[in-house]
Amino acid sequence: MTDREFIMQMQPWFGDEEKQSLNDYMDGGGFITEFKQTEAFENQLAEYVGAKHCIVVNNGTISLSLAALACGLQAGDEVIVPNYTMVATPNSLKMFGIEPVFVDVEADSLCLDIALVREAINEKTKAIMLMPANGRYPSVGIDAFERLAAEHNLLLLEDAAQSLGSHYPDGRHIGMAGMAGSFSFSAPKIISTGQGGCVVTNDDDVADKVRKLKDFGRTSGGNDYHESLGLNFKFTDIQACIGIEQMKKLPWRVERKKEIYRRYQSGLAHIDEITFFVQDLTYTTPWFIDVIAQSRDQLVAFLKTQNIGTRVMYPPINKQPAYNIVGEHPVSNLIGASGLWLPSAAQLSDDTIDYICHSIEKFYC
Repeated sequence: MTDREFIMQMQPWFGDEEKQSLNDYMDGGGFITEFKQTEAFENQLAEYVGAKHCIVVNNGTISLSLAALACGLQAGDEVIVPNYTMVATPNSLKMFGIEPVFVDVEADSLCLDIALVREAINEKTKAIMLMPANGRYPSVGIDAFERLAAEHNLLLLEDAAQSLGSHYPDGRHIGMAGMAGSFSFSAPKIISTGQGGCVVTNDDDVADKVRKLKDFGRTSGGNDYHESLGLNFKFTDIQACIGIEQMKKLPWRVERKKEIYRRYQSGLAHIDEITFFVQDLTYTTPWFIDVIAQSRDQLVAFLKTQNIGTRVMYPPINKQPAYNIVGEHPVSNLIGASGLWLPSAAQLSDDTIDYICHSIEKFYC
């Protein structure tokens, strides 16, 4: 057992700037609920990703739900989703009666396999929800998915929760290829507001519907005239104060995440039992350091004795008790058995990364 302080797999990074912003806001007598700071945060996000509209909500799962509903999806419709993803992706649909249809992912990118998507399309299919895993884009390119969606008159939606700071090679920010995209600001993300998420879109009608859905269906805040049904999924100015300061740090974090990934790749290059996925560091930013690890569970236990935290990657959703749907998805099965996230926080030092690599080497060698 080492005397080194425990290295968490991931942790948010807040500093004096966030504290000062909160203090200044509270001293100013703000209402705390979403108002001017929230609007400023939305504007920051919209400018960063190149969106006409950005609407922040209370979490990234709800942002997926509202995007789907605002784009016209309804109970009974089928949406193709990856079988490898965080369970929020299908849950955001299923909770509103929309049926997720699980399709396996590419072995190199962990994004939807377009050949399998094509096979899964039927008369009930209304949309494809692409999850750019760890900021990666499909190996066939996003344009292939855009053409497929257009060919079958399907919506293309993006669960870009892991992709802030990542772009397609054509220059568009990931999340901006479909009718609507969704980002998350939960604790493990590259920027965090504790909880929170947003919908981004260039479509005026979709944006208007999202704004109504998140605020009881009201035409505007502060009145009680409701044009449509809606619930309360609003943000807070407290969170926005934090988010504004986090966004100022995002460009540096994007570069640091890439440096961390490269250092892991270099430090583990001679370990045959560790395999990295394809990651285009020119355009994309790794959210977590994800690998295939032989004897994964034993490695996890060993690293814990070295005060190194890890996290196993998502298991195949169709085999989780919440869904329990018959089917074999080989790539999802492999990730569930051998996928591992190594410590990935932006504040990791080079010395700490080297220690983690040496510890992994010690286990295998």
